[in-house]
Amino acid sequence: MYNSLFSAQSVAEALQCLKTEIPFAIWETFYVTVLSTALAVVVGLPLGVLLVAGEKGGVLPLPAWLMKALNVVINLLRSIPFLILMIMVFPLSRLLIGTTVGTTATIVPLVVAAFPFIARLVESSLREVDPNIVEAAESMGATPLQIICRVMLPESVPSLLNNVTIALTTILGYSAMSGIIGGGGLGQIAINYGYYRYKYLVMLVAVILLILLVQIFQTLGTKLAVKSDKRLKH
Repeated sequence: MYNSLFSAQSVAEALQCLKTEIPFAIWETFYVTVLSTALAVVVGLPLGVLLVAGEKGGVLPLPAWLMKALNVVINLLRSIPFLILMIMVFPLSRLLIGTTVGTTATIVPLVVAAFPFIARLVESSLREVDPNIVEAAESMGATPLQIICRVMLPESVPSLLNNVTIALTTILGYSAMSGIIGGGGLGQIAINYGYYRYKYLVMLVAVILLILLVQIFQTLGTKLAVKSDKRLKH
């Protein structure tokens, strides 16, 4: 399989791909990953807040049946493998985007796959908030919305940033898998050249670039989380 990995022909093909296809593929991967993460946060953050604030004894208790239904839906979506989920949401992609193939079309399954994951991460972050701080805000007459927006979320910012970084790198991996249905980006290059054409050096270059993107996202996210942690400023 790798006998001719660094042959003159393989190196020439990899260099040609680096010049022509990979720069745009990097942009596609970055665009899809960041936009999908942003949209998933828009959906997942409120759901994560409800999972904590809406439970019995929370700052905004909701009916037990509603909380149970919310948990079931989130758990169901999280349990479906991404490749299967991509196929299942084809009708939704066609409805919203007009097609099921292409870079933009993959944003729909990425968001559907990511928002339940983000909701659970937000729930985990909010549960780390000191309950004494919440009780103090309640005793001063703060409304549930004020407690959520001015106490719970600000207090959990470092943890939220860490968890969003985890979600970002996970979505980056999902975006690479979407290349199998023509999703574009580095994933499609790795599949097209490595699986269909047996150009393993090009596939290796695409994989290395994906790893570098993960490292960049992780480093930036960790630095932002550390910078926002008030406990480290004293």
